[in-house]
Amino acid sequence: MRQKWVILLAGLTMCALAPALPRATSEITYLAGETPLVPEDDLLVEDTFYLTEGIEASENLLPLHKGVTFQAGYLAAGVSVDAAGRLTGAPQRSGTYAAPVRVCSGQLCEEEHVRLIVLQNVPWEPRQLTFFGRPGTPLDGEIGVEGGPGGVLPTFTVTDHAKVPKGVAVGPDGHVGGVPEAAGISEIPVRVCVAGNCAGVVVRLIVV
Repeated sequence: MRQKWVILLAGLTMCALAPALPRATSEITYLAGETPLVPEDDLLVEDTFYLTEGIEASENLLPLHKGVTFQAGYLAAGVSVDAAGRLTGAPQRSGTYAAPVRVCSGQLCEEEHVRLIVLQNVPWEPRQLTFFGRPGTPLDGEIGVEGGPGGVLPTFTVTDHAKVPKGVAVGPDGHVGGVPEAAGISEIPVRVCVAGNCAGVVVRLIVV
């Protein structure tokens, strides 16, 4: 008899709780849906940028999540950031600058510190622009630069990939590699940047 009463009371308890379960679940879902997606730690892919004194900045703040905006403001003398995260202006003085940037997702904003390393304008020039090769033989060359501020790695970007012969590649580190498939002379346009100080060059590849 006692066992029947226990079973009956358990059944009545479950019936009483059942109407409350959907409300609790929907409330949790609603709160989660209303919370903007902002990470707790880093908000940007990169927070350190190298610039050159007197050279127009052309960098972008890259957020880790979609739908993020920035509050416009100044980062250093001559340099500012707009709502899209673009760095604009030419830095007026060399040095290291740390500035807070407000990153917003919906109505919630978080502060991320961005560091600008502004280097003096030291002239530079490409080390090598002509390379020789043979069809079917691996290439192993490097453009490189002479001069420029110390401790800064240059970057190399091909601006017209249609000019690159089949089997050959010019990497972002300036390495010219690959295996050319056919003989010929190719002129590859490459943009070289050293701390924001950029210039266009032509890399000539002679395959015989």
